[in-house]
Amino acid sequence: MAPPPPTSAAVSQPVIDSASAAASAAADAAPTQPIGVVSEHLPWRHTFISLKIPNFRIFAIGHFVAVVALWMQRIAQDWLVLELSGSVTAVGITVALQFMPSLLLGPWGGMVADRFAKRKILMLCQSLAALLAATLAMLSLTGAIEVWHVYGIALVLGLVTVLDQPARQVFVNELVGPRYLRNAISVNSTTFQLGGLIGPALAGLLLTAVGAGWAFAANAVACCSTVTMLLLLRKDQLFVSVPAPKKKGMLREGLRYALSKPTIYWPWLMAGFIAVFAMSLPVLLAAFADHVFDVGAGGYGLLNALVALGALAGAVASTRRRQLRLRSVVFCAGMYGLMLCLAALAPSMLWFGAVMVLSGFWCLMFLTGSNQLVQISSNMAIRGRVMSLYIMVLIGGQAIGGPMLGWIAEHVDPHVALLVSGGVPALAALTVGVVLARKAALKLRVDLKDRRHLVKIVSRMPAG
Repeated sequence: MAPPPPTSAAVSQPVIDSASAAASAAADAAPTQPIGVVSEHLPWRHTFISLKIPNFRIFAIGHFVAVVALWMQRIAQDWLVLELSGSVTAVGITVALQFMPSLLLGPWGGMVADRFAKRKILMLCQSLAALLAATLAMLSLTGAIEVWHVYGIALVLGLVTVLDQPARQVFVNELVGPRYLRNAISVNSTTFQLGGLIGPALAGLLLTAVGAGWAFAANAVACCSTVTMLLLLRKDQLFVSVPAPKKKGMLREGLRYALSKPTIYWPWLMAGFIAVFAMSLPVLLAAFADHVFDVGAGGYGLLNALVALGALAGAVASTRRRQLRLRSVVFCAGMYGLMLCLAALAPSMLWFGAVMVLSGFWCLMFLTGSNQLVQISSNMAIRGRVMSLYIMVLIGGQAIGGPMLGWIAEHVDPHVALLVSGGVPALAALTVGVVLARKAALKLRVDLKDRRHLVKIVSRMPAG
């Protein structure tokens, strides 16, 4: 049975910050137990401490190479569709086809991740991804590529993602164990954003110099390198979790468990708003690069790289988090939405690019915090299903948001689309923040005597 939801007062506190809390949660959730949160402030030399584990170091290297190539393919794919069709809506449709399978089949992928070896699932998925990227490269380099080819391959790649993402999320724990899980999640985010900084820039150069085909070919090679890295892992050093036995109602069990915990369902809710309205940013950046600033493929790659630069800073900052709080996750979501609204009002590309850096920072602070909170709040035996539902919301929401925002950008105005993209999540974060504050009896207090903390969040409840 899933443990009961924590009291409202506990929502604003660290998820688990003492041995007694962990023991209590374990008793409620037998036979599995939650992962504890390490809340002490780490020295700078331990910012990436999880990399001292050999298996995770190997995985991180392979992940970095794959992410650079994946970003190259994503940018090349979107720009190729824009060139072939001349339609921003078509770019949104490509995004929808790639992410729709996660929206429809995500929980099934989580059930598979709970029942089978994560390493083998990842090897299979990366092999299929390599084949799809190679097909795109061949079609593009021979000049036979058409929009429907990209649509079809994006759809199949989305089906591969259904299995890949839940297994990848849970496999991190098997690489590092519970002690370094939070740090490893932040390192993964840092790696992803560093790749996101390099990949779009390289894609812009390749698109300008030789076309999209070579970006697809690079991703095919990178997927093969990921399979090689997975083969190099020391199986005797993995923290392998016991596969969940097959039984009826596994998906319902995962959903009931998640809805019983505020530290899971509130991040889910915010992830839904962010996914639908604010995660299809590359679609809007394509519209701004082509229709507003007229900077071409190189400028499109640059704008994506600026977002990734801010996200890289956010990923590094997330490794320095001393405590993980639900209210801070909601705050980061609101700040991301606010930055997108400011970008829509930017008077020039210089100011637009500067705000994109800030947007990337707050987006990553939300994504890492939300991911960590959901994982740490989930027992190991059910984590694959919980994470698959989270990924279903986060990735599947883009299947709805991509075409919608692309249509608004094309038929109304890119600035209006960006205002909608940021405004809705910002309002949602404000609403959720007010609800959580009322549940936990919190209020803001201004203290002019404390220069370091002029504004504080304090309880309205009397002491004692």
